[in-house]
Amino acid sequence: MRRRLFFWEAAGAVFTAAAGTALHFLYDWSGGASLAAAFSAVNESTWEHMKLLFFPLFLFTAVQAVCMGRGYPNFLAVRGLSALVGTALIPVLFYTYTGVLGYHTLWGDIGVFLAAVLGTFLLDGRLLRRGRFRQPWQQAAGLLVLWALAILFVWCTFHPPRLALWRDPVTGGFGIV
Repeated sequence: MRRRLFFWEAAGAVFTAAAGTALHFLYDWSGGASLAAAFSAVNESTWEHMKLLFFPLFLFTAVQAVCMGRGYPNFLAVRGLSALVGTALIPVLFYTYTGVLGYHTLWGDIGVFLAAVLGTFLLDGRLLRRGRFRQPWQQAAGLLVLWALAILFVWCTFHPPRLALWRDPVTGGFGIV
């Protein structure tokens, strides 16, 4: 069982990193399609880069939930928590390293994304193995968190708050620019 979980978590990390990288460019590749905008980065804001982790993770969650069956009765609660932590790691790590250095680098940004993906799946695997968060209300809360994040990411792409997290540092604009 542990070996199977390790496979799923490793596959999830690789899939999320690869798909998230592709999503960074999807909006431009699509010619600015609204459907692509909903799920990929439309600008260089930190918020849009958080989507690059979340949507591949969200898709992989659906596949993993079907394939793993009832082997992990804490799956949805754990994945909801891991999704929150992973997406929060992106701004935390980004603003920490840029605050220390005073600037950002491409390699630093890539490192932040990969560290957030790795952190997401390490936490996920650890919590799944521990078997906590099995209550039905916890599963419902995890599912609610995942769907709430999905809706929030899409909504804020088209209606971004005028806050620094949503500001494109290249253009100074918000949302689709």
